Amino acid sequence: MTAEEPIVFIVDDDHRIREALCELLMSLGLRALGFGSAAEYIAFSRPDQPACLVLDVRLPDINGLEFQEQIADGDHPPIVFITGHGDIPSSVRAIKGGAVDFLAKPFSESELIEAINAAVGQDRVSRVERAELAKLHQRLSCLTPREREVLPLVASGLLNKQAAAELGISEVTLQIHRGRIMQKMEAASLADLVRIAEKLEIPITHSRHAGMASK
Repeated sequence: MTAEEPIVFIVDDDHRIREALCELLMSLGLRALGFGSAAEYIAFSRPDQPACLVLDVRLPDINGLEFQEQIADGDHPPIVFITGHGDIPSSVRAIKGGAVDFLAKPFSESELIEAINAAVGQDRVSRVERAELAKLHQRLSCLTPREREVLPLVASGLLNKQAAAELGISEVTLQIHRGRIMQKMEAASLADLVRIAEKLEIPITHSRHAGMASK
């Protein structure tokens, strides 16, 4: 099995449902692992590959919707809820919480597969975005303290002389810092650097327009 092949985690306290879903998914060429509780799933060391979490709403140790909230900020795959006790408020809560789908038992095979495929696809995109963001943070860590001060000024669109005046340094020194920032951040252009700053959520507190208006 390669790192790009998906895996489906099934958390349901009914062992018959777990086994049936695992057999179904494996017959379709998907790797599937079943867990009887949220605690069992959390204790499992998940492999680094695209995934989907098929989660029952009613679990022995925690409500599935509450569990969704608990892991919302963690590195967990997209969720597809399954339940034999569905209602509109629960489905709305699940979807608002980021779930890909909310399926009421008994659901069709096609409904489940469509939801799982959507979840895995979403996880693939998220994994790529996380990897790219990690690379950007690594590049950012290579900047000197002064370069970290220059970056938001340059990304805000200030002219070299405006940014230099803001920091109390010469325009030549500012240009040197700017060149090193572009190189270290691997930015091909100013527009590219601006996009990088946005992805890194670097606060932009200055604007070229405001700087020129003050002159």
